[in-house]
Amino acid sequence: MAALRSHRARLRALLPHLTEAEIAALPWLWEIWALPHQLPPAGSWRTWVILGGRGAGKTRAGAEWVRSLVEGPRPTDPGRCRRVALVAETLDQAREVMVMGESGLLAVSPPDRRPRWVATRRLLEWPNGAIAQVFSASDPESLRGPQFDAAWADELAKWKKGEEAWSQLQLGLRLGEDPRACVTTTPRSTPFLRSLLAAPSTVSTHARTDDNRAHLARGFLEEVRRLYGGTRLGRQELEGLLIEEAEDALWPSSLIESARCDSVPPLDRVVVAVDPAASSGRASDATGIVALGAVLRGTPRDWQAYVLEDATIRGVSPDSWGRAVVACARRHEADRVLVEANQGGEMATAILKGIDPLLPVSAVHARATKAIRAEPAAALYEQGRVHHPRGVDLGLLEEEMRKMTRSGWRGAGSPDRLDALVWALRETLIEPAKGFAEPRLRSL
Repeated sequence: MAALRSHRARLRALLPHLTEAEIAALPWLWEIWALPHQLPPAGSWRTWVILGGRGAGKTRAGAEWVRSLVEGPRPTDPGRCRRVALVAETLDQAREVMVMGESGLLAVSPPDRRPRWVATRRLLEWPNGAIAQVFSASDPESLRGPQFDAAWADELAKWKKGEEAWSQLQLGLRLGEDPRACVTTTPRSTPFLRSLLAAPSTVSTHARTDDNRAHLARGFLEEVRRLYGGTRLGRQELEGLLIEEAEDALWPSSLIESARCDSVPPLDRVVVAVDPAASSGRASDATGIVALGAVLRGTPRDWQAYVLEDATIRGVSPDSWGRAVVACARRHEADRVLVEANQGGEMATAILKGIDPLLPVSAVHARATKAIRAEPAAALYEQGRVHHPRGVDLGLLEEEMRKMTRSGWRGAGSPDRLDALVWALRETLIEPAKGFAEPRLRSL
């Protein structure tokens, strides 16, 4: 919205100095209206990838980029490019979204430069002679032979034959002095997309659905947030984030998605688990803080757990994270706070007691590796005994879960959020079931 306000301020300052004809041309001057993620980065690059949530303005950006290449100063003047490939997963999608969609090439082009759709040849033809051909990524062989000086690839992350189609497209992208491609896609963690983003000739921009909310239907954002807020799908489809998952993950995405629940029942126990950071400052690990509620249904082996909050905090002083822990415990009326003692546990306990002398704090000690400690917790998810309430933002915690494998942690830094979750599950579900600890109810 800040970018949109800046555009409006510039326009207000500019309007008094424009002629009537210049004012009539304003709707077609994309640089005035575009958000930062919708403009191509400066510098030398071969591929520009626009990662964005649904409705973030990716299609408009791709169409306007093609316009900027094929249009000349006047309707019949040549532009920088004359042969463009438009590639989507299917021909229908290319035609209905990239060509004829509300943000497609026909809609964004000025009347005197609007291209003509030639259905029999599946191409657009501009008044200056430039053409854009439509291709299906599901038929990579159709890209063998034609050559281009620019290409626009839409929703590349869901192409079933993505790598093969992209390879054929690159071989045909050989006209002109500087042939380039624009990719507009909602991210999916595929090896092909990750390798494309990692290429030295690739640049990228990113936007959330919320960044383009001024141009979305009223009530749309509220509804999709309600349905998908805090979920993997929400982080991918709304925030436009590339969610990675390690091979042999203890918590694959399907297992996490199966843990979703709509509500939290009355709880018999609430614990807050803490994995303290060994140091403070921006470069330090985070202090993992997770609140977990549990319900006893029958015997101690029948506890059900609900992850209530990920209150993890990073780069702050011990007093600051201590206050964050106390605040979390009070929010959820926790019966116990668990602190891992391996990383200055005695000091952490003293910090918490100094803030709230009545806080029920217990120290826990790690005697096994993180992966070994995590396996019993993952088994609880497989048994359907741990639940993630919809509407609770557990996205960063779930990212860590996907990167923990049977052979160890596959992420950067330390899985502080996951460690805290494992300690909470150990206290509420694992130890009571093993007979090492009596179930403690809130009513006792």
